[in-house]
Order: sequence, then structure tokens, then C-alpha cells
Amino acid sequence: MKHSTTSQTRRGQGPARRIGRSLALVLPVVLVLSGTLAVTRVNWSGNPESSVLTAADVSVSGPGARTAPRAPHEVLRDQLLTELQETDPGTALTHLQQAVDERPALARHCASIARSLGRAAVRIYGPTRAQSYSRPVCDTSFASGVLAAHG
Repeated sequence: MKHSTTSQTRRGQGPARRIGRSLALVLPVVLVLSGTLAVTRVNWSGNPESSVLTAADVSVSGPGARTAPRAPHEVLRDQLLTELQETDPGTALTHLQQAVDERPALARHCASIARSLGRAAVRIYGPTRAQSYSRPVCDTSFASGVLAAHG
């Protein structure tokens, strides 16, 4: 008789035990995945304006890897940053204004590009010399980039 009581007690704990075992297996996996996703969303660069990298943004390099086409404003920004390093901020600002005049769709990105140029100019030339190149391109966004990088 004692034997049947023991088996009934074990059967009574069966569903709770199965749920507990399932949670014990699934919960660590969920915690690891959520922690990994949280870490990939953190802006580790220290630059508040830089885009946040997500796990889906990581591109695979190598043969057969496809790169996503870049937006025209991103290409322009990179060209102007290179030009700023090779010549001077004044030339880069002139070409930014010309690009916006030629392609009005770039106007909405003009301020962010000019701020990027201002920050880069401070890194290369220092705050005083960078500020000397300032002009009213994109509502003085270059100057605000210089100020942000210096302050």
C-alpha cells in the first residue's frame, strides 16, 4: 500500500516538474539571447550621433558577400570628409553647397554632413583654425559641429 501512495505522489508532481524542467532549459537561452541583443544595441563608440549597430547590420565579408548600397548622402559625406583631410574644410564646404544646389534632395542631410565636417576639422586642425573655415553652409551647422567637438 505504501508503494501506491508513493507513485501517486510522484504523479502529482509530474506536471510541475515538467514545467520546471522546461523553464530550466529555456530560461537560460532566453536570457543569453536577450543579453546579446541588448549589448549589440549599445552605442559603444561614445559618439551620440553615430548610428547604433544592431546584429542585423553586421555584414559578412568575403567572396560572395553582398554589401547594401549606400545612400547618396552617406557617399557624399565620406567624399567630403576625405576631401577635408586632403585639402581643407573650406573646399569641402564649397563642394557640399554645390552638391546640395545640384541635388536638392540632399538638403535635408546638409546639416548633419556639415556637423560631421566640423567635428572632423577640429580633430585635424584644432578648434581655432577649424572655426576660421566656418561659413553659412546649411545654417551654420559646420560651426555647431566645431563647437560640439571642442566643448
